[in-house]
Amino acid sequence: MRLLKEDYIHRYIRYLLTEEKSPSTIQKYSCDIRKFYEFAGSKEVTKEKVMLFKEHLKSKYKVSSVNSMIVALNRFFAFLKWDDLKLKELKIQKQVFSIANKELTKEEYERLLKAAKSKKNERLVLLMQAICATGIRVSEHKFITVEALKQGYMTISNKGKVREVFFPKDLRKILMKYCEKKEIARGYVFRTRTGKPIDRSNVWTMMKSLCEEAEVDKNKVYPHSLRHLFAVTYYTLE
Repeated sequence: MRLLKEDYIHRYIRYLLTEEKSPSTIQKYSCDIRKFYEFAGSKEVTKEKVMLFKEHLKSKYKVSSVNSMIVALNRFFAFLKWDDLKLKELKIQKQVFSIANKELTKEEYERLLKAAKSKKNERLVLLMQAICATGIRVSEHKFITVEALKQGYMTISNKGKVREVFFPKDLRKILMKYCEKKEIARGYVFRTRTGKPIDRSNVWTMMKSLCEEAEVDKNKVYPHSLRHLFAVTYYTLE
């Protein structure tokens, strides 16, 4: 018969200390294990009892919290060599649809474009359109070069992965016209005065500066907001 004793918890905490776990981690694990200790009482610890505890947690906490408690309990069981009592974590269904109050809408995007145009910031207007039309990350705009525009697609190398992204016909036409106007014969299209790619943080600073005029919540303008917008809709470039 396996009974959960107070001494086992003390021994586990001492073990965590020797493993140099942070005070916050030790406190959390201790708290989570004691929840089970109180639930189990003085009765034998069985797989059925552990599964009942899991159901108890599901009725009181959100999925992410339940899973964090299961992790803490499983590690405690591993320490006691009670591996047969380990639980499976709950599956978290990935969110498919965007949350309205967090994601940028097409209408808000268009208002941002209008605000950028009113400030006569043509470079920012085109950069926003390019990101939304291709779905690239802001940091990947450096792959939009004159050479890439001429061949009709850009080859993006990021974190050891390589992919090809084609330019929509209208976007390619607009960007080529912009390069001709700015006398950009080669290299980066979206560049600073020194010829270097615009820093991504500067892009977001410029976009956030449009929010008040565009009546858009600044919290909706973040590194992946334009990519999310690309994922749910398409745009007609002006």
